[in-house]
Amino acid sequence: MAFDDEGFVGLLRERAGRDPDGLYARFEGEPLSYGALDARASAFAAHLRQLGIGPGERVAVMMRNSVATLAVVFGLAKAGVAWVPVNAQQRGEGLRYLLSHSGPRLVVADAELAALVAEVRPETDAPPVLIHGEGGGLDAVLGSGAGFDEPAPAADAPFAIMYTSGTTGRPKGVIVSHRMLRLAAEGVGLVSAARPGEVFFVWEPLYHIGGAQLLPMPMIRDITLAFVDRFSATRFWAQVKAEGASHIHYLGGILQILLKQPPGPLDREHGVRIAWGGGCPPDIWPQFQKRFGIEIRECYGMTEASSITTCNDSGVVGAVGLPMPWFTVELQDAAGRPVAPGERGEIVVRTSKPGALFPGYLDNPEATGKALRGGALHTGDLGSFDEAGNLRFHGRMTDSVRCRGENVSAFEVEHVAAEHEAIEDCAMIGVAAEIGEQEIKLLVKRKPGAALDAAELSHWLGQRLAAYQNPRYIAFVDEFERTASQRIMKHRLSTSTDDSWDRAATQERRR
Repeated sequence: MAFDDEGFVGLLRERAGRDPDGLYARFEGEPLSYGALDARASAFAAHLRQLGIGPGERVAVMMRNSVATLAVVFGLAKAGVAWVPVNAQQRGEGLRYLLSHSGPRLVVADAELAALVAEVRPETDAPPVLIHGEGGGLDAVLGSGAGFDEPAPAADAPFAIMYTSGTTGRPKGVIVSHRMLRLAAEGVGLVSAARPGEVFFVWEPLYHIGGAQLLPMPMIRDITLAFVDRFSATRFWAQVKAEGASHIHYLGGILQILLKQPPGPLDREHGVRIAWGGGCPPDIWPQFQKRFGIEIRECYGMTEASSITTCNDSGVVGAVGLPMPWFTVELQDAAGRPVAPGERGEIVVRTSKPGALFPGYLDNPEATGKALRGGALHTGDLGSFDEAGNLRFHGRMTDSVRCRGENVSAFEVEHVAAEHEAIEDCAMIGVAAEIGEQEIKLLVKRKPGAALDAAELSHWLGQRLAAYQNPRYIAFVDEFERTASQRIMKHRLSTSTDDSWDRAATQERRR
């Protein structure tokens, strides 16, 4: 099968001309045709030119998913103006940094988010703000009927500046080209085994690559996107069934959260054929397939490498599979040497398609130089190969704690703890130790209505983890702050031990 990487803007124009009434997507059940999307996108592109915003410049967009958001993003793409998606949960200093660092010529924001933008705008040389909803000007722009006939941007022109989630530090702006987004969609087609006429359920926000990579999918695989406003565990299966969805996407702890919900008739009456995504633990895989009757298709990737690097289409539990046709994967030790078969090393990605790897981080040569070395992307992730050559993912190299002379992987501790029937989600971090390196703290969100105390959990973990892996501190939380992909924002977690149960102190009192 041939894979096109020449961008995606022309696909919308061609489909709108050939099939203007054809269904591109539904948003909360409301249909959006190719013709309507193309017309609104052209109107927004024309408005950018009226403002003097040209190819290569940037526009920040702080909007939740909506029909208007789709039109804005495609309009930016038509005009060759780089989209800077801003997480709708951003505020304060984090929002100020993104709007300052990206240097946008214009900010487009939902009316309910405009006040957050106003709070952090500089007093001088601030970009104008275009508001969506409540009397704002965006709706009039999109409905103006203005045409736009400029040629589609070059495949390697910047499509977006997508800032990393920033779970452990300051976000970096990944430069994503039109080619990269097209390859991301082609990768989704492979991972999901999409068939013409199928429906993809979309809960993820467009300001995350998990949502953005789906934008070209209706044109390249003849599928329909079914958008909802946000992820809801309690409404999930009812929404999926109502949309007639054949595919669902998962990231972070989505599958675990769905498994924690009470059993119901929709567990087997949803109509979904495939769940595809990244981050399915080996123990969760068979449980999810057995309960919901859905095939799991796991993948691995980063925004920096056109989103999807490998795909597991063989069903090997716990593996993220083999590389996309345009990538190869190596595993290296700290000295850059290949690791022995079965051993862990840093995942290093190379490509046969120029432009499939990102050109760098916006205005951050130090981070770019660390990630791109010798023509390859050094991911900072740990992996190993099984005997069949399947890649297995073992977490971030930096997401570990040095405790009692051992490196303890948060990925491994969290996945064991998440098996407890009373736990909905959890996160492991390192905290200061009185003597030596670090101690392990586990923060836990209980399943609604569940009774679980720290001493009981510590005993349970002690039967399943090595002694050096068993957290000293356990703290319970009501909610976790999350990224757009539902990953826990670890840099926001409390490193205090005053809010925690202390295993060492309990053992001392028993002596």
